[in-house]
Amino acid sequence: MLWRLLVTYLKPAWPLIIAVVVFQLAQSIASLQLPTMNADIIDNGVVTGDIDYIWSTGGMMLIVTLVQVACAIVGVYFGSRLAMGIGHDLRAALFHRVVGFSQQEMGQFGPPSLITRNTNDVQQVQMLVQMTSTLMISAPMLAIGGVIMAVRQDVGLSWLMVVSIPIMLILVSLIVVRMVPAFQQMQKRIDRVNQILREQLTGIRVIRAFVRECEERKRFETASEGVAEMGIRAGNLMALMFPAIMLVMNISSVAVIWFGASEVQNSNAQIGTLFAFLQYLMQILMGVMMAAFMFVMIPRAAVCANRISEVLRTDTSVIAPTSPATPELTNGAIVFDDVEFTYPGADKPVLSGIRFAVEPGTTTAIIGSTGAGKSTLIGLVPRLFDVTAGAVRVDGTDVRELDPDELWRRIGLVPQRAFLFSGTIASNLRYGNADATDDDLWHALEIAQARDFVEAMPLGLEELIAQGGTNVSGGQRQRLAIARALVKQPEIYIFDDSFSALDVATDAALRRALHTHLPHVTQLVVAQRVSTIRDADQIVVLDHGEIVGIGRHRDLLETSKTYREIVESQESVEAAS
Repeated sequence: MLWRLLVTYLKPAWPLIIAVVVFQLAQSIASLQLPTMNADIIDNGVVTGDIDYIWSTGGMMLIVTLVQVACAIVGVYFGSRLAMGIGHDLRAALFHRVVGFSQQEMGQFGPPSLITRNTNDVQQVQMLVQMTSTLMISAPMLAIGGVIMAVRQDVGLSWLMVVSIPIMLILVSLIVVRMVPAFQQMQKRIDRVNQILREQLTGIRVIRAFVRECEERKRFETASEGVAEMGIRAGNLMALMFPAIMLVMNISSVAVIWFGASEVQNSNAQIGTLFAFLQYLMQILMGVMMAAFMFVMIPRAAVCANRISEVLRTDTSVIAPTSPATPELTNGAIVFDDVEFTYPGADKPVLSGIRFAVEPGTTTAIIGSTGAGKSTLIGLVPRLFDVTAGAVRVDGTDVRELDPDELWRRIGLVPQRAFLFSGTIASNLRYGNADATDDDLWHALEIAQARDFVEAMPLGLEELIAQGGTNVSGGQRQRLAIARALVKQPEIYIFDDSFSALDVATDAALRRALHTHLPHVTQLVVAQRVSTIRDADQIVVLDHGEIVGIGRHRDLLETSKTYREIVESQESVEAAS
C-alpha cells in the first residue's frame, strides 16, 4: 500500500525525482573517488616524498570534495521540494475526500482519527520521502560502488565484505520485523490520545462543573502512557540497532587492519591500498547503515500509508448523480415516500414506513422521544444520509437525482448543535451568502431575535467569535446559527431542535417573526417542547422510527396516545387545549 500510494502521488513530480537521482549519483561518485585519491597520495606522495604530487592530488581531492558538497546540497533541496509536495498533495486529497463524506463515513472513522491521519500520518510518509531522497538513493550507490572500488583495491580482502555485510543485514532485519507491530499500536494509541484531548477541550466546562479534573487527568495520563509504552518499545529496538551496526563496523575495521597488515608485510599490498580498502568498507557499511535507518522508518510509514489509503479508498455513500435532474418548479414541497433507513451493520432499521408530505409554505413539526429517529429523518432531506428504501422528494424529484450543490442551495439547515466558526459575527452570517449586505445581516438578526445583543457588543457585526462560538452563550450561539440560515434565503428551512436553548418568550417571538417575515417558505422543525410546535400546520409524532400520529395539535391530543403523553409530561391537557 505504501508503494502504491507513493507511485500515485510522486508520478507527477518525475522531473524532481530525476533531479534528485542525478545529483545524489554525482555526489556518490565523488565520494567514491576520494579514498582512491587518498591512497595515491600515500603510495605515490608520502612514501616517495613527492611533495608536488601531494599538493596536486590534494588540490584535486579538494575540488572533488567541493563538487560532492554542492551536489549533496542541491540533491537535498530537490528532495525537500519532493517531500513537501507529496505532503501537500496528500493533505489536500484527504481534506477533499473527508469534506465529501456523509455522516455515515464520519461516524465510521471518527473526527480524532481523521485529524491524526491528516497530520501525523501524512507527516510520517512525508518524512520517509525526505529521508529517501537524501539517504536511500545514495545508500545503494555508495554500497554497490564501494564494493566495486574495494575489489579493485584488494581482491584478497574482499572475503571480509562477504562476511560483514550479510551479518549486518540479518541484524537489521530481525530488529525491523519486531518494530512493525509496535508502530501499528502506536498510531492507534495516538488516535486515542487525540480523542480524549478533543473531548476534554470541548467539554472543559462540564469537567469543571462536575469536578472531574483529577479523573480526566488520569484518563489522559493512561492514554499518554500507552503511547509512551509503544514509543519506548520501538525506541529500544531502534537503540539496539545502531550499537549492533557499529559493532559490526568496528570489528570489520579491526579485521581489515589485522589481515591487511599481513599483506603489507608480505609486500602483497601497499599501505595506501590498505587504507583505501578500509575506507571503502566503511562506505559500504555506512550505506547499509543508512538503508537500515530507512528500514526503521518504513514500517511506521507503511502503517500510516495504510491508514491514509483507507480514507482515500472510502467513497461517500451519498453519490452525486451523473445526469442531475432540473425540476421546473422550486416551491419547497417535500414528500417522504415509504422511507426506510438502516445504519450499516444494524439489526433493524432506524426509520421504517415513513410516509407524509410537507406542502410548500407550511410548517411541519416532528416530535418524539429521544432516539425516535427525528434527526435522522430530517437529515435525509439534505442527504446527510441516503435512504435505504423508499424515496425523499423535493418538488417532485428524488433528492438522489438532484445535483447536491443545487439541493443544498435550496435548504437552510440549523443543526441541533449550533456551531460557529472562528472569525466575526459578519463572517459567520455570510457563510451561506457571501454577497449579503450589512442590512441583510441586521434583518436576519432581527428575525432571529439576536439584534439586541449584537448591537450591545462593542464592535457589532465585527465582534470576534471564537472557534465553535465558545465566547457567546448557548442561546446566543443558537440564534446566530438561525440568522446564518436566514441570510442564505433558501426555500426550505430545517430546524433540528434549534430552539432548545431559547427561553419560552424568545422562542415565541422568534416563531412569530418567522411567520411574519417568511410566510411562504417551507419549514421542517424538530422540537422537544410542545409550545414550540403547537401552531404548526402539521405535527408528525415518531416512536421507535415509525409514525404513530400525524395532524394538528388539537387533533393529536384526541387521536395520538404518544403525543398526549408528551403533552401531559410538559403541561396539563386543559392548558394545552
